[in-house]
This record gives sequence, structure tokens and C-alpha cells, in this order.
Amino acid sequence: METIIIDGDNEQENTEILQEMDVDPNEIVPKTNLTIAEEKKNEGNEHYKAQNYKQALRLYSDAITICPETPAYYGNRAACYMMLGDFKSALADSRHSIFLDSKFEKSYIRIVKCCLALGDIVGCEQAIKKLLENDPKNLAVNVELENCKQLRALEGKAFSSYNQKDYRTALYHTDGCLKYAPASLKYKLLKAECLVLLGRIGDANDLAVLCMQADSSNAEAVYVRGLCLYYKDNLEKGLIHFERALSLDPDNKNAREMRFKAKNLKEKKELGNELFKTGKLRDAQTAYTEALVIDPTNKDMNSKLFYNRALVNSRLAVHADAVRDCTSALDNNPAYLKALILRAKSHNAMEKYEECVKDYEAALKMERTSEIKNLLKEAKHSLKLSKRKDYYKILGIDKYATDNDIKKAYRKRALVHHPDRHANASDEEKREQERQFKEVGEAYTILSDSQKKSRYDNGQDLDEDHSGFDPNQMYRQFFQYSAGPTFGFSFN
Repeated sequence: METIIIDGDNEQENTEILQEMDVDPNEIVPKTNLTIAEEKKNEGNEHYKAQNYKQALRLYSDAITICPETPAYYGNRAACYMMLGDFKSALADSRHSIFLDSKFEKSYIRIVKCCLALGDIVGCEQAIKKLLENDPKNLAVNVELENCKQLRALEGKAFSSYNQKDYRTALYHTDGCLKYAPASLKYKLLKAECLVLLGRIGDANDLAVLCMQADSSNAEAVYVRGLCLYYKDNLEKGLIHFERALSLDPDNKNAREMRFKAKNLKEKKELGNELFKTGKLRDAQTAYTEALVIDPTNKDMNSKLFYNRALVNSRLAVHADAVRDCTSALDNNPAYLKALILRAKSHNAMEKYEECVKDYEAALKMERTSEIKNLLKEAKHSLKLSKRKDYYKILGIDKYATDNDIKKAYRKRALVHHPDRHANASDEEKREQERQFKEVGEAYTILSDSQKKSRYDNGQDLDEDHSGFDPNQMYRQFFQYSAGPTFGFSFN
């Protein structure tokens, strides 16, 4: 007769089953806990081989629940955790299996691998030492021993470069560490901090968030996340993270320093804003200037501080300073549209129309709005006007000069620059006086004609090609119909 094995834990249920099967209870062999646990383990092994690690993990856990004193079950589950990348859990299971069986060699090897993956160099070295004490001829850990040595060397270089503020080199060596210790929060956080300080805030933030998800009570992870927020101009949230990091680790020097900076920077910026709103421009200028020296590395914040101070300078009509501050804002943040537009307006106020046009053209590439298009159009018109000859300036009069004023001015300037008056001058001086004499004639030709003057005043295009213009002829005509003397000048 075939032997029947049943679960021996539920006697009433087993009796009912046997009655239904019409089986003699004397022919039944109860299934022990160890048997059930072994079945769970064996089924787990099949899933492990098929790389179904989550299913294998559940079955190994079931076996442990049934027989919690069996070292091999912990060893199998540790191997499964390692395949899932959970080296902390794998390390805990491996150490427990050693606790149950101090000679369990496979668990020592797993401890070495887990410690290495987690960046625990000391733990790795201790596990290797213990394994070799039990089995001096064991060659299985030779590779891990060499990897451990390499990791220690790389870690030393990484932290040395970090301490010297050579963050690019520190990042390079930290990446080397992570090749040996991919699960190390310590190296991941060092990498994240280097990325922040190199201006790669997005990459740093992603890494910091992952570290916080792995261990929300890790003070360094909270600090680095705060650093990302701080450098993205979120002072308030950054400050909260620095304070939380200090609550988790009161001796965290970096968190304490950054909390001070963030708090001071926030207060100075808010003070400057309040003073600006209340019209206390000089005081606001001082507050922004003091804020700018707190942390020159915070580019996002400093770009806004420079822009705010530029606004103050613009209101104070110190346009050259406004331009410099806008340029500094753009150096920190090249995509800062408001700073670019304010610089263009400041250039315009200084009559630097070419620079003004360039700024508006750059602004239009960032954002094609009707407002910027109109500003650019006006700037181009001002530039065009600025390149025209200023006939009022040439004659030494203003736009409100009368016809009589224009005539008097022409008479005076023409006599000053007439070539005959400079007959004994150098050739270079003669050419210069001839040029000015001709310009005086051109100015009079335009401004003495009411229609031409009106067009000129309205910025319209004029036929300024005076190639056929004879300043001597115009001079003769003017003095022929004028009461004034010619001072005995002769003409060719």
C-alpha cells in the first residue's frame, strides 16, 4: 500500500480528510515541519534557478518561518536578496546564518561580497580575516580581497580631493568607488554632493532623492537634498532640510554651515525686497550688496540678487551700474530674460543703441512676444537715428532754434571752418577743416528748409548724398544775400 504523508499540524482537519479518503490512520506518516520547510526550500531553489527571485524569496522566507534554526535557509535567502540588490538584508541573513553555524563558509563569502557592495571596507576585511582563520587555504576570497584594496585606495583619493575642493577629481574617484560598491549610500551621497558643487543640480537631486528613499533617517542624505534645494533658489525648503539633518546628526558641520548661509541669505534678500518696495533704494542697494557676498557659488540666487540690484540702480538712474549688474546676473544664469531686457533698456538710456539692439535680438530668440518685437523695432530706429549726422549739434543749436538762430549759427560756423582761414595749417588739419566746413553747409541746407527740417525731425529718411553739394557755392550765395562780411576770403 502507498504511504500517505499529510500535514500533521491540524489533527481535526486531518481526521476529516482521512475519513473522506477511507484510509486507515495507522497507515499514515505525519509530515514534519522540517519536511515541509525542505519542500519550500527546494521549490524556492527552482524559482531561483529560473531567476524568479521574488518568488524564491517568499518561499525561502516560508521555510525560515517553519524552521527558523536552519542556517542554510538564511544562506539561500541571502543569495536571493543579493540578486535583488538588497545587500543590507542579505548581510543580515548571512550574519544570522553564521550565528547559527560559525563554520558556514558560504555565508562568510556572502558577508564579504555584501560588505564590499555596501562600501563597508572594515567589515569586508574582518570577514575575510575570519574566513581565512577558519580555512587558511581558501582561495575563494582572493578576488574580493584585491577589490577591497582597490576600493580603499579609491576612497582615499576621493575624500582627499573633496577636502581640497577639487570636486571634479573627487567625482571621478567616487565613480570608481561605486563600480566596486554599487550599493554604498556613502559614495552615492559623496557623488551627489560633488555634482551639486559642480552645478549639476538635477543629477544631484535625483541621486539624493534615491538615497533618502533608501534611508530617510540618513542625515547626510537629508543634507545633500537640502543642498540641491538651496542651489535651486529654494532657500526655505533648503533651510528646513539643513535643520532636519542637524536634528539627526548634531555634529554635522556642513549642515550647520549651510543652515547659517541659507538663513542669512534669506533674511538679506527679503530685507532688500522690502526696502525696494518702500522706496528706500539706497538701503535696498546695500542689502542686496551684503547678500551677494554671502555665497558667491549660489548662481541661481546671485543672479536674482544682481537683477534686483540692477533694478535699484536703474531707478537711481545709475545706468552703467545697472548694465554691470545685469551682465553679472546673465553670467550666473544665461537664460535670465528679465535681466537681458533690463540691460537693453539701460543701454538705451545710455544711448548705446547697438548694444541695446543686440540685447533685444537675444531676448527675442528666448521669447518671441509682441512686446519684445516692438522694443527691438524702437531700438533699431534709435540706432538708425544715432548714426545720422546731428545737424543741430554741428551748428551748435537745439531743436527749437528759429530760422534766424539757424542763419546766425551757420554764419559763425562757416567762418570758423572755411578753408581759406586755415591756409597755413598742416595738410591733415586742412582736410579736417574742409570736412567740417562741408558738414556745416549740409546742416544749413537741411535745417533752413522747413520741409526737409520737418522730415529730419521726424526721423524720416533724407537724401543725404551730397556728392553734388558745393559748400563754397552755398557760402557765396549765403553771404551774397546776407548783410554780413566775408572777411576778405577768396574762393577758387
